[in-house]
Amino acid sequence: MSSADAALEALSHQYLQAYPREAAGVLEDRPPAEAARLLGQVPPDTGVGVLTGLTPDGAQEVLTHLCPPVRGRLLARLGPVQAARLLRELEPEVRESYLGELAPGTGRELRALLAYPEDSAGRWMDPRLVGFTREMTAGQALERLRRQSAAAVATLYITDSEGLLCGQLDLREIALAEPDRTLGELAEAPPRPVSEFDPREELVERLEGQPTASLPVVDYAGRLVGELRGSALVSAVQEDASTDLQAMVGASREERALSGVGFAVTRRLPWMEINLVTAFLAASVVGLFESTIAQFTALAVLLPVVAGQSGNAGAQALAITMRGLSLREITIRHWLRVVFKEMRVGLFNGLAIAVTTAAGVYVWSGSLGLSLVIALAMVIAMVAAGVAGAIIPILLTRLGQDPAQASSILLTTVTDVVGFAAFLGIATVFAGFL
Repeated sequence: MSSADAALEALSHQYLQAYPREAAGVLEDRPPAEAARLLGQVPPDTGVGVLTGLTPDGAQEVLTHLCPPVRGRLLARLGPVQAARLLRELEPEVRESYLGELAPGTGRELRALLAYPEDSAGRWMDPRLVGFTREMTAGQALERLRRQSAAAVATLYITDSEGLLCGQLDLREIALAEPDRTLGELAEAPPRPVSEFDPREELVERLEGQPTASLPVVDYAGRLVGELRGSALVSAVQEDASTDLQAMVGASREERALSGVGFAVTRRLPWMEINLVTAFLAASVVGLFESTIAQFTALAVLLPVVAGQSGNAGAQALAITMRGLSLREITIRHWLRVVFKEMRVGLFNGLAIAVTTAAGVYVWSGSLGLSLVIALAMVIAMVAAGVAGAIIPILLTRLGQDPAQASSILLTTVTDVVGFAAFLGIATVFAGFL
């Protein structure tokens, strides 16, 4: 290697160490093999900083190009929660081979996290707890923290001889305490712990009602098994919200901005085909009233007005209901109250919009009959849209399906079919007044 190449290599390493996040953005545009080569030449802490800055797809591709010793060191330094998030997206065979490259203790730790149900507290907890018993003194606790380099520890959870949670203590209180004071004397009553199998929705409610930096996680017997940090839960909620948005428009939850074209096509195309079928269904409704449209061409001009307003009304009801289900503000047993509420909202909004629409149509066409037809259709369509926006996600949840995945397509079908049928059907009935 020439002196110029050596200098360039050294400069690259310094850049990775000083600006890992910015370097990750640069490496996203480079071949994964080149990124893997650079990560293999820098200290593990630097490599972890770069790896966490990559997109999930990018990080997985880089992992496949790393040699096993380097890959094992990086996964071990990532931390259990981040490492588990990367590994759970891999094929089972690949994931198991990566786990086999780790130290036995680290591999068992990650396998345990990956075994928890999706969106449970166990998936998001940090199992790397520094052990403290109530018999330990403040001096012994500080010494143990120094030996284990537990710089991120802010709250110490105290257990008894059987590992049962019995207290908590701020690090500041230990630092200021007399060295011979026992932790049992200093400890406060612990917060109500969460179970390792508690769903994410309950954890969100808990942190909303009791803001805290972390919560202890216990197993079925009450033994302390991990710590759930608020930052990890915020990441989980943000990720879930973003994937819900993708699912609601027919995109896969697994797709990322830099996912491959083939992956994106195979995940999106089936839902686009389904959407096409529903579009033909709505078009067939319009075809039933072909003679009416041919006689009164103004109806064709006004069709998008009815469909657009009912679509907006349905989307609002759908968003509110989806949020309520996600945050456990409502359950499926509340379906009647939710539907009745959205029906009334649709009625009142429909009446207000109908008056405005009728006035606009009368100014445009001068036809009192056409104004009355679109007003009646608007009320019917918006009431139906509100009911559909509320009942569809609840019904899908009751059937054990993901409400985010299909609600939007089903709602569009209902609002288009009902809106078109109401407008053209009423126009046909009152054709003599148009």
